[in-house]
Amino acid sequence: MGAVKTKRMPRAVREQQMLDAAVRTFGQRGYMAASMDEIAELAGVSKPLVYLYLNSKEDLFTACIRREAAALTEAVRAGARPELPADRQLWEGLCAFFTHTARHPDGWAVLHLQARTHGEPFAAEVAAMRAGMVAFVTQLIVVAAREAHRDPDLPEREVAGLAEALVGAAESLADWANATPGVTARQAAATLMNFAWAGLGSLMRGRPWAPPAARAAGSAEGEVTRTGDAPRP
Repeated sequence: MGAVKTKRMPRAVREQQMLDAAVRTFGQRGYMAASMDEIAELAGVSKPLVYLYLNSKEDLFTACIRREAAALTEAVRAGARPELPADRQLWEGLCAFFTHTARHPDGWAVLHLQARTHGEPFAAEVAAMRAGMVAFVTQLIVVAAREAHRDPDLPEREVAGLAEALVGAAESLADWANATPGVTARQAAATLMNFAWAGLGSLMRGRPWAPPAARAAGSAEGEVTRTGDAPRP
């Protein structure tokens, strides 16, 4: 086979073309199975040119992770406009998240599956993106607590745990939505809002859920308070 002939174009444009091909290959075939030959052919360039621009397979994969992470973060933040109430910010942010992951399934596979399963430094790149998402959701929960006119100082550990749980649920739901025909981004977002935000709403109103044993104990204490009877030994 002869060498791949390419048209002259700006370096930045050519590099994005290579990254597009790499994301598609890594997302569909996996990091280990993907080859630089395959990526170069899909991009319509020579393999030496890929190495010239992006140095190595590891550097190419890292560049893919960073590009896809930045695009997903930008999409979510653009959707969750700060002038909206906290629940609307979360709703719009989730719609943007599920829309982006549905439109870019290969990029999502790179971030959520490939990068996490091939060790450092790939996992660290995704962890940094995820930490930003968790911090963003944490702030939404804090704002919601203030808007509910309840005690705005929810325990820091509790807020952080709620944010971690919500982000984790969104990640799993994105996998499910992409693998389930007919599920739209808005349907996925509504599912998570009904699952998570409804529960958060009860928490903001001072009605947290408690395990049955705790409820029973609280009920017994309430009876003692109402009747004035001292508890018997």
